[in-house]
Amino acid sequence: MYALVDGNNFYVSCERIFRPSLNGIAAVVLSNNDGCAIARSNEAKALGIKMGAPWFQIRHLVESDGLVALSANFALYGDISDRMMSLAAGLGPTQEVYSIDESFIGLDGVRGDLVARSHKVRSRILQWVGIPCGIGIGATKTLAKLANHIAKTAERKPGVYPDHLAQVCNLAALAPAELQVVFAATDVGEVWGIGRRISQQLREGGIQTVQDLVRMDPATVRRAWSVVLERTVRELQGMPCIGLDNCPQPKKEIACTRSFGHPVLDLAGLTEAVTEFASRAAEKVRQQHSLASAVMVFVRTSPFRQDAQYSRSVVVPMVRPVADTGAIVQAAVLGLRAIYRDGFKYAKAGVMLLELQPDSVRQGELDWGEVGDQGDGGNGGDGGSLAQQEDKTRLMSALDSINQRFGKGTMKMASAGLDGDRRVWSMKQERRTPAYTTCWADIPVARA
Repeated sequence: MYALVDGNNFYVSCERIFRPSLNGIAAVVLSNNDGCAIARSNEAKALGIKMGAPWFQIRHLVESDGLVALSANFALYGDISDRMMSLAAGLGPTQEVYSIDESFIGLDGVRGDLVARSHKVRSRILQWVGIPCGIGIGATKTLAKLANHIAKTAERKPGVYPDHLAQVCNLAALAPAELQVVFAATDVGEVWGIGRRISQQLREGGIQTVQDLVRMDPATVRRAWSVVLERTVRELQGMPCIGLDNCPQPKKEIACTRSFGHPVLDLAGLTEAVTEFASRAAEKVRQQHSLASAVMVFVRTSPFRQDAQYSRSVVVPMVRPVADTGAIVQAAVLGLRAIYRDGFKYAKAGVMLLELQPDSVRQGELDWGEVGDQGDGGNGGDGGSLAQQEDKTRLMSALDSINQRFGKGTMKMASAGLDGDRRVWSMKQERRTPAYTTCWADIPVARA
């Protein structure tokens, strides 16, 4: 048995914790540079605002319908997510954090009324953290995901599903006749893993609802579509094909890319941005205990502006795999200088670390320091002897600890520049709320 705990309209719910005046108000959270809606309250959905709707197309709703738009505050959302997931873990013995607002819980061995237990956990999350959530329970992860959709829909749209399925839905506890009614009322496109293209193909073949899909022969599905859809059908039929991923596999590539708040016109501004992106990517690669064998950097102009267009990328191989911020930044800046061309209005840049491998294996070199004072052995600053690499590992550990304790950017490479108005490449976040839980200066103060 599995449960899926999912925060309702998560980003908006996080904002409402500290701004209760937003309750009952149509609100959206905007993406980087305030480009489009990436989270919507139920009231905003009722206005017809679609996920990903460009801000310039919906901003008129501020005046006509009282829409409130906020810039994304990812530091706040990440912290609230950690608190929510720690409470969700109390539902069962195993947990897989699937996304910032979703968590699969393994229920094997859990006795008693699972619905009552889920309601208690849900109430605890709402009271202790302030996030409303829906919980779906099923014999497989796909059924748990579907049950979560039913639980949230039954709460938001009474009458679509039986009232007792609102907030918490346990498909395994339903009688066969009631389960068929619920499946028949659910569109096939709501099934986890079935995208727009596949759902359209299924509808063209007469498969309109989940009940229609459940009745299909898995072997036929495999021949007509794919083994992935076959696995989905088997999961809907109650046969587990996807287990909990308690230890996610390390990523093979790590990227950090951003669109700029304003066009960048010179190499100095691009160097600051690329340094920042490379530093963040290096921190991520250390978090998963990996080393990078190559660094890719790219820059491009905006295809939406009537300006001269330019787009270029380059891959810089490392002498040996590293996780040192200095070496990765150096490689990224060297690549940037190679592809930079003057006279363009750059709108986006990014850094990607390639060919990642575990940091348990390190490649050393002759310690040239014994022969002559050669510093890092002339290898471009990416290490040298194993002793030198160990020194840099401790240095990076200290860097990460300081930034984790005092906030990102407390210590950084000099080429990243200083915070402030000079950094024209910084994202537009004109509507960002304070970092209530992660920044001392932003902590709310209650006065008598």
